Parts: sequence; C-alpha cells; structure tokens
Amino acid sequence: MASHQLDYEILGAHAQSVEIILDPGETVIAEAGAMNYMTEGVRFETRMGDGSESGVLGKLWGMGKRMLTGESLFMTHFSNHGKRQARVAFAAPYPGTVVPVDLAEIGGTLICQKDSFLCAARGTEIGISFSKRIGAGFFGGEGFILQRLSGDGLAFLHAGGAVIRKELRDETLRLDTGCLVGFSRGIDYDIQLAGGLKSMLFGGEGILLATLKGTGTVWLQSLPFSRLAERVYESTVKAREDVRGGGD
Repeated sequence: MASHQLDYEILGAHAQSVEIILDPGETVIAEAGAMNYMTEGVRFETRMGDGSESGVLGKLWGMGKRMLTGESLFMTHFSNHGKRQARVAFAAPYPGTVVPVDLAEIGGTLICQKDSFLCAARGTEIGISFSKRIGAGFFGGEGFILQRLSGDGLAFLHAGGAVIRKELRDETLRLDTGCLVGFSRGIDYDIQLAGGLKSMLFGGEGILLATLKGTGTVWLQSLPFSRLAERVYESTVKAREDVRGGGD
C-alpha cells in the first residue's frame, strides 16, 4: 500500500510538536493520545493497528505485535473529509525534538524504540523487530523487541532533549542504551560490556552499552526520558528527606 504524501511543519524549539497538513482524502496515523489539536474537516477514528492488516487473522496478529511492544492495541486515524486543506498536530508527553524521517530515502525500513514513534502517513506498516542477539534481548534497555516502521512515506519520531543524527560508513558506535532513538537498515544492534570491572562499577555509565555497527543512519537523543525521570525521582526523595530531617 503506497503511503499518503504528507506536508508538515515543525513547531516550537525545546518542546516541539508537528503539524500535519492534510489534503482532502489524506490520512495520518498516530499513537492514541498524541493529538494536540485539529482544524475543521478532520475526523478521527480509532482502529486496531495501522490499518495494513486484512482479515480476522491479520488483525489478531497485529494486536499481538502491539501487545509484545507494550503499546496500545489501538491507533488513531485522522483523515481530511473536507474540500480544502486541514491540519492536525501531534506532540509527545515530555519535552524534546520531533524527528521527520522519509522512509523511502533510507531504504523503506526504520527500527526504533517503541516509545519514540509519534505518527506517520497512512500506508506505513508498524510492526516489531526481534533482536538477533541474546545479549541485546535480555540486557538492552529496549528489551528483545524494537518497533519496525516500513513504507515509502513520512514517519515522525520523538527524541528527548536534542536529536543527534549520525551517518555510519562501515563504522561502530557505542552508546547508552537509553540514548538510542532509531536506526536504518544496514545497522547491526548488540549489547556489550562497558569496559573493565572498575569502570563498570564506578564509572557511572552503567554496566552495558549498545553497540551499533555497519553502514546507515542512527538517531540519538541527548536526554532520554528514563534519565530525566530518574533525576526527578532522586531530587524528590532527597527533598522529602531534608524536610523530614528539618522537622526533627
């Protein structure tokens, strides 16, 4: 199924959203709850999956795939039923950068974190990608399963903080597992030890690092939500302890 050809505009600087411009008859699919606003003429419908599945068995398989990734069983389809252009905007629930990716330009396939997908042109297939390496499955921050986006249209990801795009040419890149947003076809993903025992225990960078090797494009995020949430939690606990200590 050929993807709908979408126009868009990125809004904001530090907490970005994306405004999709829909011509009459065009549709964009998004995770449930990602919509900010929409103009007259746009109607939305909640469906199971991305709409690419056909038949009962296909729909059941689509439901199973989304359950494995921990995502909602349903996706929302926003379509322009009017006679002129309409707009609908989406944003992630925490500050960061919207990353537009033309799937046709990177070979038609993008592997990404399950929480990074925001929205995509109708015709994009949203599935799962099993890691080939046992280490990546059991010890990687993304688990044994990542999301696979396939098609020839636009897909939009969300990265916490700033986004960094790296072009690998038969190279190796090592990074914190939480900093990975996504990567294109031709990149091999694995998890390896961070270094010696002293570095792993006292270096503060964790015991394991993600290793990306090959030729292709990698998108990274400077502030993973897990890191932000951890710092907020630590600060909250410390503040509570200080208040209790002062009260004694």
